[in-house]
Amino acid sequence: MNHVHLELKKVSKAVFRKVNNTRVRTQILGSLDLKVNKGELVTIMGASGSGKSTLLRLINRLSEIDSGIILLNGNDIMSHVPMELRRKIGMVFQVPVVFRGNVRENLIFGIKLWGGNSGIETLASDAGIPEDLLDADAGQLSIGEKQRVCIARALANQPEILLLDEPTSSLDAVSAQRIEKLLLDLRKERDMTILWVTHEKEQVERIGGRRLVLRDGRLEDYRD
Repeated sequence: MNHVHLELKKVSKAVFRKVNNTRVRTQILGSLDLKVNKGELVTIMGASGSGKSTLLRLINRLSEIDSGIILLNGNDIMSHVPMELRRKIGMVFQVPVVFRGNVRENLIFGIKLWGGNSGIETLASDAGIPEDLLDADAGQLSIGEKQRVCIARALANQPEILLLDEPTSSLDAVSAQRIEKLLLDLRKERDMTILWVTHEKEQVERIGGRRLVLRDGRLEDYRD
């Protein structure tokens, strides 16, 4: 029997946008339902502004829902302290942001944030970061290398679920496919549940998984 890892029930979210100097309430998500099983890969497409990033932010409480409920292993995520929830549900953003200092210091930050003090080399290896890059200035890395550092920081928490907000959109084709392979390998090795937002049909074809499209505030099966 499949274990429902993450479930959204009737989730709604509206935002206020400025139109002609007037704040206008815009419904982004409306009564949205979703079930994701343990270890499943779900890709989510949708037009610009359809709420894809908002959906991910709601799941790990970077933003709060207006109504409905989100369940992690059957428990309301509102019962978790946000920082503790983000240990279980990690997120990698579209534009990689590294901290000042070298790669090692960036990874130490991720580990120490949760009380750890070791495992940097293993973490780097899991994210495909060569050992000789650990002492390099993180700010001088390529965009692809920076994204690997961000993935490694997210992995430092040993998350159950990984949310990916167009993690390869800033990369060239070769780097993007390397990151895709890295993430798919990690999913297999760690049995991680992944929600992957993308705007590229070709990427959806490459990485597989269950395909959904966000349209009019609801998720539907993707049909080309």
